[in-house]
Amino acid sequence: MEDLFKKKCQPCEGGTIAFDISEIHKYQKKVDGWEILEKKKIFFLHKKINFKNFKESQGFINKVAEISESEGHHPDISFGWGYAEIKITTHAIEGLSENDFILAAKIDQIINV
Repeated sequence: MEDLFKKKCQPCEGGTIAFDISEIHKYQKKVDGWEILEKKKIFFLHKKINFKNFKESQGFINKVAEISESEGHHPDISFGWGYAEIKITTHAIEGLSENDFILAAKIDQIINV
């Protein structure tokens, strides 16, 4: 299968079925260090990244925002001095889809630079 970071997120307005747990675990192996969270039967990808200071955290989040806009897929983000947390799901289907893993793989590319 093509590397996820080379793919483009596809518009999702619902009608797509969210991945089941076996599909989630299959895709989880293709991204670096993302954990799976479940809240109210909805699965999320989650990652916390540590930085040296606030400015590095903010710079990272700005890059995530650029990627998210270009992909048309927007994660939940929180950040502060020395950290950033990213939580990804496809709200329209109340679960995870390939788009979530594509976005995670693209975020991994900027973490690993």
